[in-house]
Amino acid sequence: MPEHKGYIRTADDRGSVNICRSVVSVIAASAAVEVDGVYGLYQSSSRELTTVSGKKGLSKGIKVIVEEDNIAVDVSLIAKLGFAVNEVGEAVQKAVKSAIEEAVGVKVSAVNVNISGVSLKKQKPKDTSEQPEEAK
Repeated sequence: MPEHKGYIRTADDRGSVNICRSVVSVIAASAAVEVDGVYGLYQSSSRELTTVSGKKGLSKGIKVIVEEDNIAVDVSLIAKLGFAVNEVGEAVQKAVKSAIEEAVGVKVSAVNVNISGVSLKKQKPKDTSEQPEEAK
């Protein structure tokens, strides 16, 4: 599976399929935030929590690494208070691996979960990207 200009490329006797890394990132993010105990994704470079109720910035907190015959994924997240963080991490690993392999058809060699914090809030934050400018 050679990488070509930011795409993951698979080929067989019928032709080839190019899948953008951002597609894999969105699949991974969607799977991760569905896990019970995940408050949101975390982008360490800007130290911000990324809400996922809006589509903008959904793949922040996800890094896709293309290897020779498979891919690896790094997931940075904030856990919810009251959940065992090791169990949340393991559940995220399973969910992300399964979602990518089913949707993309490419083997996932590793899902590295970085739990960057624990939220003291009980519910996910509201997405401010869909509010009018004056409400921000």
